Amino acid sequence: MKTFGAIIAISLTAGSANAADFSFAGGFNHENEVQEFNFTVAEAAADVTLRTWSYAGGTNAQGTVIERGGFDPIVSLFDGSTGALIGFNDDHLGLDSFLMRNLSTGSYTATVTQFSSFPVGALADGFDGSTRTNFAGLDSHWALDVLNVESASLGTSYINPIPEPETYALLLAGLGLIGFMTRFRRV
Repeated sequence: MKTFGAIIAISLTAGSANAADFSFAGGFNHENEVQEFNFTVAEAAADVTLRTWSYAGGTNAQGTVIERGGFDPIVSLFDGSTGALIGFNDDHLGLDSFLMRNLSTGSYTATVTQFSSFPVGALADGFDGSTRTNFAGLDSHWALDVLNVESASLGTSYINPIPEPETYALLLAGLGLIGFMTRFRRV
């Protein structure tokens, strides 16, 4: 009976022998900022968890206490080689994000953005952009745990380009001019 129990214990722990947990923390300087994180999965079917601690605060995977009062974050997950969107989460408990996916071996990219900067599609397609200004009066700090992965690193941080209203006005004016010219040529 002891041998059977030992076999079960070994089989339960063998699947995550190479998995580790990683914690990141920082702060945004701009409402439309995007922070990327790169990580790899070494096991064939790993339950990977992405969890933020910005809004409600708490103790991250490394044991660091994250203060509450940060902005409302959105966490998104993308395939690292194709950039295809795998999933995203806006709110879990207390307006922080929690996303768990069973992932295959490979590389992946996660992002943290402010509500309401949702992914448009693939990572290269960008994000809708935030309608919040000044982080809705909250602090601009973020914290993210990447759990049960082989390795993880802080990626690039950039401002999501949001067209200004003047850009839309110029676009509409140009389309109107093209329509006018097309109609004028027919006459």
